[in-house]
Amino acid sequence: QMQLVESGGGLVQAGGSLRLSCAASGRTFSTYHMGWFRQAPGKEREFVAAISWSGSWSGGSTYYADSVKGRFTISRDNAKNTVYLQMNSLKPEDTAVYYCAADPRRSSWPHWNPLEYDYWGQGTQVTVSS
Repeated sequence: QMQLVESGGGLVQAGGSLRLSCAASGRTFSTYHMGWFRQAPGKEREFVAAISWSGSWSGGSTYYADSVKGRFTISRDNAKNTVYLQMNSLKPEDTAVYYCAADPRRSSWPHWNPLEYDYWGQGTQVTVSS
């Protein structure tokens, strides 16, 4: 079992930056792929970014949705059981509730389907004003 708690959301002007954090419980954090998803009002939850588990074959590889590539960066600190999402050059269309998620299926990569993620945080609101 893993518990995830997001933080760092807020209100920012277009062009600004935010860094989201997701703190995980448990001693096996490094063995999970970690992902960030977002959901805007009236829309389905969508993939944002993912980082692979820290095994030798993947080495913390990253994968991004086209809509955020070049603007967002996902990273992880296994010593702190935390995954981050650095968001730069924010746009009003980035407004959503952002969720982090954990995926124990290490045999393949990347994973962008939310159904492949077993554990979810409660979400943090990001609002980008124009």
